[in-house]
Amino acid sequence: MSGVPQGSVLGPLLFIIYINNIDTDIVSKLSKFADDTKLSKSVECEVERDILRSDLEKIHRWSEEWQMLFNVDKCVVMHLGNSNKKFNYFMGDTEIKTVTKQRDLGITIRDSMKYSDQCSEAAKAANKILGLIKRNIQYKNKETIVRLYKALVRPKLEYCVQVWNPHYKKDIAVLEQVQRRATKMIDGL
Repeated sequence: MSGVPQGSVLGPLLFIIYINNIDTDIVSKLSKFADDTKLSKSVECEVERDILRSDLEKIHRWSEEWQMLFNVDKCVVMHLGNSNKKFNYFMGDTEIKTVTKQRDLGITIRDSMKYSDQCSEAAKAANKILGLIKRNIQYKNKETIVRLYKALVRPKLEYCVQVWNPHYKKDIAVLEQVQRRATKMIDGL
């Protein structure tokens, strides 16, 4: 029956200290970000599969020991690559569901490593903001629209673009359509 104030620096610091030893004896690559934990490994044969399964079991045992159970319903497996044998993985006695698409830290990732979904979602979010601007801003001179575009729309299009950098013409066209829509909103253009 204790806690720390929400939004304080102390809460995240104590959480980091609490989960600091989760990667003890883990062979696979373990990534931690806030309360997200990702385990990844290249698996080409049964031996590597067994290593990954063993690491999952170690993490599961850690969560039981420290009374910080993983929500297995939120845990997923994504198989990457064409030659992937797509083994099944378990956390405790529960099989972890396999997905072909996953949203992580605001980016949609597909098992094909193509980011067309991310481009569509970024364009959709940017178009919502443009619609808001169009409905609520009456005086649409060039300076006002450019400032609003740079402050509200462009961040939606450029969020983590270093990761999902669009290179297919169809994806680039989707994003450029948003820019064309913004320029059409300026009176006189």
